[in-house]
Amino acid sequence: MRILIGITAGISAYKIPLLIRKFIKEGCEVRCIMTPDSTDFVSPLVISTLSKNPVGIEFWNKETGSWNNHVAYGEWADVFLIAPCTANTLNKLAQGACDNLLMATYLSMRHNTIISPAMDLEMYQHPTVKRNIEQVLADGVRVIPPDHGELASGLSGEGRLPEPETLYHEVMAHLAPQKDYLNIKVMVTAGPTYEAIDPVRFIGNHSSGKMGFAIAENFASRGAWVTLITGPTTLESSHERIHCVKVTSALEMFDAVKTHWDETEIGVFAAAVADYRPTQIAEEKIKKTSEDLSIELIKNPDILSWAGLNKSSKQRTIGFALETNDADQNARGKLARKNADAIVLNVLEENEKCFNSDTNKVRIFDVNGLALELPVASKTKIAQGIIDFITTIRV
Repeated sequence: MRILIGITAGISAYKIPLLIRKFIKEGCEVRCIMTPDSTDFVSPLVISTLSKNPVGIEFWNKETGSWNNHVAYGEWADVFLIAPCTANTLNKLAQGACDNLLMATYLSMRHNTIISPAMDLEMYQHPTVKRNIEQVLADGVRVIPPDHGELASGLSGEGRLPEPETLYHEVMAHLAPQKDYLNIKVMVTAGPTYEAIDPVRFIGNHSSGKMGFAIAENFASRGAWVTLITGPTTLESSHERIHCVKVTSALEMFDAVKTHWDETEIGVFAAAVADYRPTQIAEEKIKKTSEDLSIELIKNPDILSWAGLNKSSKQRTIGFALETNDADQNARGKLARKNADAIVLNVLEENEKCFNSDTNKVRIFDVNGLALELPVASKTKIAQGIIDFITTIRV
């Protein structure tokens, strides 16, 4: 996606660098236009560095001796997001003014324009502002309403620029080409599990949960209701269609899966669940008193196998595999043993850092063998490919 961001002179412009990072991290291309006064609130150097593109401010770039072509900006972008959109810029949008590069680009925009008004409470409630919002809506502009919260004036009320994560989801939902999973109920497991040894130590792995979260987000953006069951991770999701269930151990994840399974139509088991757990958990921290320490382990329940054995004809299960030898053969074997509809194999040959990486490469196997190979790409892009494939095995 090609995202053009217009930044105007509001104090909440400080949130835009974080928004740019989010778009870039998810594989989008980003370019930015700033009004001249907005440079008092956020540095063009920061915006340029994060977006990896020069920032347009004036029509004429004196440093390069080149013209910033507002028509080219409009032709390039899939969407033009103006955030924050001040009361002044909102008035110009409603009146069709053209006194800076941002406004000229808006009038040249051939695709979608989204604005996120942000201003003080009394300003936002003024009848003039309300009329201007009604006018831009009539002109086909999408408006993201401001949040209610603490404002720069010290007042509290409606007028606050939404958080970067919210703006990101609003833009991506607007750009989503399809709602092919509308109201489908999906379960996704994500992240690692931690198996306690004592109150301070555990057995775990390096899974970040990024793949599972990306799958959940993509399902939700395409209209699904998602139950995201996640082990310990630093990730969060604020999507309104995602219900997040946080667990720690494999047994807790198993219980959560069983609790939500009957209402699930598609189960995607992306979590890196620990295969074993200690038979006993010490009540106190184990002291380092000897050279050797033995911990007896017992096998954890196989969550994917349980789902495969307990699925109805209207349910589908998709598992994940990470192998270090005979990868394809082991993935096909796992597909049969788990009674799954597909297995997504994380391919390590060209992407050795699977855990904690922002990219991945996968091969998807179904009952007929290799069904799809997705080259190295962002996990968001990989998630999209996986979900596109799942459409072919849905009831």
